[in-house]
Amino acid sequence: MNRIGKYAASDRMSDLVCDDFHVLLVMSRFGISLGFGDRSVEEVCREAGVDTPTFLAVVNMMFEEEETCNCGEISLEAFLGYLHNSHDYFLQYRLPEIRRKLEMAVGSGTGEVAGAVLRFFDEYAGEVDRHMLYEEQTVFPYVRRLLSGETVQGYDIGTFRRRHDQIEARLTELKNILIKYYPCEADRAKEMNGVLFDIFLCESELASHNDLENRLFVPAVAAVERKLNDRS
Repeated sequence: MNRIGKYAASDRMSDLVCDDFHVLLVMSRFGISLGFGDRSVEEVCREAGVDTPTFLAVVNMMFEEEETCNCGEISLEAFLGYLHNSHDYFLQYRLPEIRRKLEMAVGSGTGEVAGAVLRFFDEYAGEVDRHMLYEEQTVFPYVRRLLSGETVQGYDIGTFRRRHDQIEARLTELKNILIKYYPCEADRAKEMNGVLFDIFLCESELASHNDLENRLFVPAVAAVERKLNDRS
């Protein structure tokens, strides 16, 4: 089955996964487990305690470049949980796993070059950590205050949007360095190809993560800000 148009609550969850395996990542970040048989998206979300419109908004916006969303239909609290779990995925699993594979691929026999590659990656991972820590410690608490009905002075989601850089950019640079300039040893070619494949995937995942925040999270928060300002 090819994906055609926008997914709906009545579609079978299994069809979404078969259409695009990246749906598995979305499911895991919403806390949805496998084993749902032929049940619909709405049924699976309800059983998992997940807000269905928010799940569908994320899935549809991830895979439809021109997709728009009625931000009033999504649960910002549910989306905050999704973003937090995404951060945990990148910081606790994805980046450490790439680091482990990268260390195996460059080996210890390439001396200073291998050390430079690993330092480059570690510096990048530190940047991602700081980027996501800012969201966890500043942006998310701010949004939760808004959701509680509090008008917050001195900060708005536009501040976040202006400093929301493309955290995948330096990973792209590392990928290009490895492809163009790293003299990989013949007996480590499979390991290098494997870690490059993971870097390509992570680059795409981080770009998608940023895009979701810009196109879905920021407008949804801005809508709450406007509603609170109109009341005051």
